[in-house]
Amino acid sequence: MLVRAITAPGLRRWCRGRRGAAAACFSLGRALLGVRGADAAMFLQGLLTNDVTQLVAAGDAPPALYAHALNVQGRCLYDVILYRLHGSTAEEPHILLECDSSVLDSIQKHLKLYKIRRKVTIAPCPDLSLWAVIPGEQPGDASSLPKCADPALLLTPDPRAEVMGWRLIAKKGANLSEIIPGSQVGDIQDYHRHRYKQGIPEGVKDLPPGVALPLESNLAFMNGISFTKGCYIGQELTARTHHMGVIRKRLLPVSFPEPLPTAGIPEGAEILTESGKRAGKFRAGRGELGIALLRLAHANEPLCINLGGDRVKLKAATPQWWPKAAAK
Repeated sequence: MLVRAITAPGLRRWCRGRRGAAAACFSLGRALLGVRGADAAMFLQGLLTNDVTQLVAAGDAPPALYAHALNVQGRCLYDVILYRLHGSTAEEPHILLECDSSVLDSIQKHLKLYKIRRKVTIAPCPDLSLWAVIPGEQPGDASSLPKCADPALLLTPDPRAEVMGWRLIAKKGANLSEIIPGSQVGDIQDYHRHRYKQGIPEGVKDLPPGVALPLESNLAFMNGISFTKGCYIGQELTARTHHMGVIRKRLLPVSFPEPLPTAGIPEGAEILTESGKRAGKFRAGRGELGIALLRLAHANEPLCINLGGDRVKLKAATPQWWPKAAAK
């Protein structure tokens, strides 16, 4: 398999240029699914929110895209990241699809349902491992990273937001210290805490299938949707919401200033204002950090969750990486 990548020597030059900024590598429990064949891009084009044809376009094609697969009601089924594995338009299109591992069987059935007569093969990739790479300092300009072909790995900026660093795909059992010298293997809980601090949803807990709406989930902020690509499943409601320009609720990072109950905060717990008005729902979290779907009208107010007669206070924040007028 030929993978578009940054070579180990290139990574060493990059790391030397970032002295004192040890990168943390997190082994992700996400699944990888290969979609290969002449019709691969057009097949995915009708199922996902982003313009997948970019991955097979001539010229400077992006190495990765973020997208959602929606149901016919326009609600999220799966959040995915797509990676371009073929090196040029002369090669057979080969796209790697990253998804929540708990829905691997479900997404395979979903894809095969729409595969009718398409020249596409769909298969898991158990020989590859997926890592998140978070630099020790603010991520630099990803365009300055060297690029060349290497059959062993792929390293690309996370397409959702610069604050999420890079995605690394390596062969199973690869030595990370050889790929990224000076890096350290981090605790996956720290990766999730970083996500929640930045307000980045990932997986079925943050984006409940058949419940989450793409624009309320900040899909447009995370470069995960094309409003010009044409038809795809679930497009109608999404396009109508976008053109109306009114989004009253959004996923926001939240923090709990006081120690949490021993049992933690249940997923889906209702969030209230101090006066008792419904402000939203808690989705998921790690420790004192989490993510919640909140009405923007109440996002700056003191908030709480009632648990067995106790009031647990929480505070919402607007991520710095959002567009300036996003929370208005």
